[in-house]
Amino acid sequence: MPNTKRGYLIFSVVLIFIFSSPQLAAAQRSVDTLTLTVSRAEEIFLQKNLSLLAEHYNIDIHKALIRQAKVWDNPVLNTDQNIFDGKWFRHTSENGQAYGQVYIQVMQLIRTAGKIRKQTKLAEDNLSGAEAQFADLMRNLRFTLSTDMNELARLQNTAAVYQNELATMESLVRGMDEMFRQGDVSQKENIRIKALMFSLQNDYNDNIRRQFDIQKELGILLQLQDSVWIRSDSGDILPAEQIKNVALTELKDTASTSRPDLNMMRAQNQFQVHNLALQNAMKYPDLNTGIEYDKLNSYVPDYWGLYISLPLPVFNRNKGNINAAEFAVKQSQMQVEQLSSQVDKEVGAAWQKLGNATAMLSKSNTLLQNDYDTLLKNMVSSYRQRQVSLIEFVDFFDSYRETRTRQWQLVTDQRNAAAELNYVTNRSIIKL
Repeated sequence: MPNTKRGYLIFSVVLIFIFSSPQLAAAQRSVDTLTLTVSRAEEIFLQKNLSLLAEHYNIDIHKALIRQAKVWDNPVLNTDQNIFDGKWFRHTSENGQAYGQVYIQVMQLIRTAGKIRKQTKLAEDNLSGAEAQFADLMRNLRFTLSTDMNELARLQNTAAVYQNELATMESLVRGMDEMFRQGDVSQKENIRIKALMFSLQNDYNDNIRRQFDIQKELGILLQLQDSVWIRSDSGDILPAEQIKNVALTELKDTASTSRPDLNMMRAQNQFQVHNLALQNAMKYPDLNTGIEYDKLNSYVPDYWGLYISLPLPVFNRNKGNINAAEFAVKQSQMQVEQLSSQVDKEVGAAWQKLGNATAMLSKSNTLLQNDYDTLLKNMVSSYRQRQVSLIEFVDFFDSYRETRTRQWQLVTDQRNAAAELNYVTNRSIIKL
């Protein structure tokens, strides 16, 4: 009796999963399916991704700051006049006596030692850094997009394997129920087949849940409507001939010149070099000069004078800032060297990953897939005819599912390795 209750419990759970599958399929049919390759997804991404559009404004900000750095300081106007000297606002002559004091001074700050030019260089370095930061954001998001599309293709292809097995198992379960009623199979065998189907349905539903997670992330990257369901058309094996022609030395040279994070570090180094030049210039005082007019308060009426103001660099010659800038230059140089070495290592590792993943995808794997598909049909037919035992059938069924899912995983590993190679070189070395 306990075994019977346990069997009915398992059977009830199986029915729940069986009926949930058509509902899930119907839900997917109610949305708009958009079939995308990686290249087409990248086109949409470049046009609509809000993170890229927002980051691009940072470049415009630094361009505006360059224009600002070139501008001279505004002249300064000082003025003074009498308000009351016995009478309000008297600016006339009375009885031969002139009244009304007016004082005007116009000053201009003149920056010496090329400080404006050096500040402009710093602003240009900041622009180079902003452009490299934008390129690095694009590089990271494109890598995320590519790997998400590859993973989605693997899940969807694996889901097709599950659906094929489920269709086979549903037909088999209906036949087993009839045979059980006729007493041709035992209850234990009937429940074991239903348990196998339950496990398969559970794997399928887990696959769909993972697809939903990737669909959400891709929807954000591509700014798609919630009703759009992406069908990833990026599950093809990359040709081995294309990969064999890629030379490691050329890849390292390409990465050295095109990696945005490395270029950003170089821009930072240039910033520190130019900042050192500015700090050296800051030890030279700036000149304040101008003209002044005094109507009555000087030793002669209507006095015109030349005004010059120059701080004397006695106590402060900016030595501390100069020393700090010198250390910053050395620090940034070491950071560039360290990152250059890291880039070389990343390129070498990605190149080896791609080679190994491609080697795993040999012709025998394709033949194995075809053989397994044919053998699955034969195995189901043989089991129905009682030519193979339950244990043999279950073992083969599990082996078939594991083999097919691993085959799709190998394809995804190769495509992700190619995406990583493109990522570490910041070039489309392998077309996905």
